[in-house]
Amino acid sequence: MNEEISHIDYREIMEYSLDPLIIHTNLRIIDVNHMAEKFFGAPKENIIGASPLDIFQETSKVAIEKRILSAYQQPAKVIEETIFRMDGTTVDVELYCHPVQIGDTKAIQTYVKDITGRKESETKQKEIIKEINDLSATVVPILNGIAILPLVGSIDEDRAIQILENVPLKVKNQSIECLIIDFSGIYNLDSLVTDYLFKLNSVLSLLGVRSIITGLRPSLALAAIQLDYKIETIPTMSSVKDALVSLGIYQK
Repeated sequence: MNEEISHIDYREIMEYSLDPLIIHTNLRIIDVNHMAEKFFGAPKENIIGASPLDIFQETSKVAIEKRILSAYQQPAKVIEETIFRMDGTTVDVELYCHPVQIGDTKAIQTYVKDITGRKESETKQKEIIKEINDLSATVVPILNGIAILPLVGSIDEDRAIQILENVPLKVKNQSIECLIIDFSGIYNLDSLVTDYLFKLNSVLSLLGVRSIITGLRPSLALAAIQLDYKIETIPTMSSVKDALVSLGIYQK
C-alpha cells in the first residue's frame, strides 16, 4: 500500500482540489493550482515567483510572515483575512497552511477559501439583530408626558445593553416625565440581564423621570431582590391598566 501511495501524482491531487492552493517556500510562490488561477484572476505564470505576502494588506504582512515561518514546523490555525486579487480588488477569505515536502524542498501549502457569502450573511444577520434590538427599546408615548416601554420576548445581554443605552435618550428627547416599564411579555431573565433592566430605573431617576414597573412576575421580583435592588422603593403595578389608573388618565 505504501509503495502505491508513493506513486500518487501530487500535482494531480492539487488540480482536483476545489479550493485555491498555493505552494511557496522562502516567501516565494513556486506553484498554484487551476482554482488559484481562477480565484486570483491571473495565469499561473504571472503568480509563480511572487511573494505570498503580496496578496496581504500592509497592516497584516508582519503577522502573516511570522505565521508562515511557524508553519514550516507544524500546521497553522485557520484564520480569516482580507486579501487582494491580481486586479486589486479585495476578498474575505479563510486561510489554512501546513508544511509539505516537495522533493528536497520543504515548502508551505496554503488553502484559500472565499468566505464573502458567509460574511455578507453575517453582516445581514447583525443588521437584523440591531433592528430587533432597536424595536425592543421602543418608547410608546401616550399623553401628558407619559409613555410605555413594553418589554417583549427573549432579552439577552446585548438587547439589555441596547435598552439601557437608548431608552434614556428617547425619554429625554420626547420630554417624557413618567415611563411605565412593562415586564408582562417577559418570562425568563438571567441575573445579568435583570441587573441591566433595573439599572434603567436608576438612570431614569437621575434624569428626573418617574418609573412605574408593571407585569413583574414573582420570579423576576425575586431575581431583583437577590441582586440587592430595593424593589419596594420602585412603584409597581400588576398591569399597565392599573398604572394608567393610578396616574389618573384611565378610569376603571
